[in-house]
Amino acid sequence: MNYIQQAYKGNNQWYHWIFTLILVFFGWQIIGVFPLTGVAISYSSDMNEFANAAQNNFMTLEIDKNLFLFLIIISFISGLLTLILGVKYIHRRTFKSLVTSRNLIDWKRFWFAFFTWGIIAIILTIVGIFMSPENYIWNFKPIPFFTLLAVSFLFLPFQTTFEELLFRGYLMQGIGTVVKNRWFPLIFTSVCFGLLHGANPEVEKLGAISMVFYIGTGFFYGIITLMDEGTELALGLHAINNIIAAFFVTTNWTVFQTDALYVDISEPSVGFEMFFPVLILYPFLLYVFSSKYGWNNWLEKLTGKIEAPLDVE
Repeated sequence: MNYIQQAYKGNNQWYHWIFTLILVFFGWQIIGVFPLTGVAISYSSDMNEFANAAQNNFMTLEIDKNLFLFLIIISFISGLLTLILGVKYIHRRTFKSLVTSRNLIDWKRFWFAFFTWGIIAIILTIVGIFMSPENYIWNFKPIPFFTLLAVSFLFLPFQTTFEELLFRGYLMQGIGTVVKNRWFPLIFTSVCFGLLHGANPEVEKLGAISMVFYIGTGFFYGIITLMDEGTELALGLHAINNIIAAFFVTTNWTVFQTDALYVDISEPSVGFEMFFPVLILYPFLLYVFSSKYGWNNWLEKLTGKIEAPLDVE
C-alpha cells in the first residue's frame, strides 16, 4: 500500500474525518491557547490592553520571549495530541499509518534531511551575515540564548510535526481517498499550508508576493512526501528549518522574535533571497533525495490515481 492508501486502514467514512478535524481544531485553537491567554491576561493592566494585544497576537505585551515562544508551541502540541487521538480512536488506525507507508518509521530519513538542510541553512545564513554585516547586530545573551536553544530543539519539532502530519499526512491522505488521485491533494494542501502562514507578520510587511515562498515550500514538502511514500524527510526538513530560524537570526517584524544570536536590522524588502530556496535549493534537494533513495516514475507518483486496496490490514 502506498502512502495515501494508508487512509483506508480503519474507519474511513466522511464523518470520521469531520469529527477528527473538529477535535483537532478544538485542541489546537481553543484548548491550546488557554496557557498563552492566561499569561497574557496576567501581563495586561486591564481588559482593554488585553484586547488590543490580542489583535497583535499578544506580541505587544512584554512577555519573556522564550516563554512566549513556548506558549505558542503549546497550542501546536495540543493540536498534535488531538490529531493522534482522532486517528487512533475515531479512525481506529495506527499513528504510523499517518507518518509513513513503511513497516517502521524510518528515522534515518528524518535525520538525513535534518542535518542536510541544517548544514545548508547555517552556511547560507553565515554567508549572508558576512556579505552584509551592516544589517546584523550581535545579540548573544548567555542565559536567554541557551534557554532558547533548549526550547527550540526540545519543543519546536512538535510544532513542525503537527503541521506536517496535518497537511502532508492527514489532509493529503483523506483528500486523496476522496478525489482518487494524487495531484489534487498535493495542490490543495500546499496552498492551504501557504495560506496558514498568511497571518504571519512577514506577509503584512512584504506583501502577498511572500506567499510564493510559503506555498512553494508546501509544494516541496508535498512532493517529497508523495515521492518517498512517507513524511520522514519533510518532518526532518521542517523541524531544523524552524529551529535555525528561531536561534540564529531574528528581526522585530517576523513571526519568530527571539533572543537569537543576531538581529537583522535591515529594511524588509522582497529580493532574490526569497525566491532562492524555491527556485534553486528545493530542486537541488529533490535531486539529492531522488539520487539517494532511487525515486522514479515521477509523473505517476505525483499525479496518478488512488484506488482502494483489495486487502486492508
